Amino acid sequence: MNGKDLRTTPHRRWNPLLREWVLVSPHRTQRPWLGKVEKVAPSQAMEYDPECYLCPGNVRAEGVRNPAYSETFVFENDYPAMLPNVSYSEMDQEGLIHARVERGICRVVCFSPRHDLTIPRMEQGEVRQVVEVWTEQYRELGELPWVKHVQVFENRGVLMGASNPHPHCQIWANGEVPNIPVREQAAMREFLEANEKCLLCEYLRLEIEDGERIVCENQGFVAVVPYWAVWPFETMILSRRHAASLGELHDAEKGNLADILRRLTIRYDNLFETAFPYSMGFHQQPTDGEDHPEFHFHAHFFPPLLRSATVQKFMVGYELLAGPQRDITAEGAAARLRNLAETHYLGGH
Repeated sequence: MNGKDLRTTPHRRWNPLLREWVLVSPHRTQRPWLGKVEKVAPSQAMEYDPECYLCPGNVRAEGVRNPAYSETFVFENDYPAMLPNVSYSEMDQEGLIHARVERGICRVVCFSPRHDLTIPRMEQGEVRQVVEVWTEQYRELGELPWVKHVQVFENRGVLMGASNPHPHCQIWANGEVPNIPVREQAAMREFLEANEKCLLCEYLRLEIEDGERIVCENQGFVAVVPYWAVWPFETMILSRRHAASLGELHDAEKGNLADILRRLTIRYDNLFETAFPYSMGFHQQPTDGEDHPEFHFHAHFFPPLLRSATVQKFMVGYELLAGPQRDITAEGAAARLRNLAETHYLGGH
């Protein structure tokens, strides 16, 4: 069976990073749809919201007043998921009732003082400033002797649990490496040991040779719908050069990263002419003081929308009980994103 045969036939695709199979059912895109398919009326954007606890000069929930910041702003999360000053303790009952204290630091990064400036609406230089802050935070937190992993992530939109519309992301620094990065690192390490090559370098080479799943690219990065994608319009950004983290990017590559983030998210917003929701995050090498030649810097985008601005994919039933499944092929999703304009539409924010 060749690749073209798979466009209409149910099949499984292998995810080499998580080492799991994804069920693809392309024939199901022909089934009738009785759900609602409509555009969302664009909301009126405002540069400053006096009620927003992330805008400059406003008071946050815990009574701390934001400075009158004029560029990207970082602060300690008022309601952190982890705490830095906790004593270690562990309980283990026969390996079945097992828990241990997790130490960590949680920070919030406001991209801009403006309440209406999401990444696709920001200028290139403004996004570049955000990349610089991400890099500084990765280095600063990663240099703490007890921090082993720094996770930069953004939840955009109510569908993805964003608690505030002011464009922002979060950075969590863990005392241990979390589950998904552990799985990816193990896969990359075993591939390197078996093949003396980087897993994602080799995967990127195949994607560039094929071209069908590439959404956009520049001198430093390539955005693709991964062959094993689960979410309908899931994408991954890969560095062309084998770099392990934000801290290893050259100045030109930081500009390239800002560029491709804008170009990809503009396409997302243009797809259904709405402020496209997603969860995104960077995977980079652990900060445990060890060498990680296996690790290749990359970003994941997981957007939930399926057919329109109001129809989303739910991970239910089979996905929860058996394994991930998708209907639209990665190739079809990439073509739709690739063919969209790189100029942001006028509605939404």
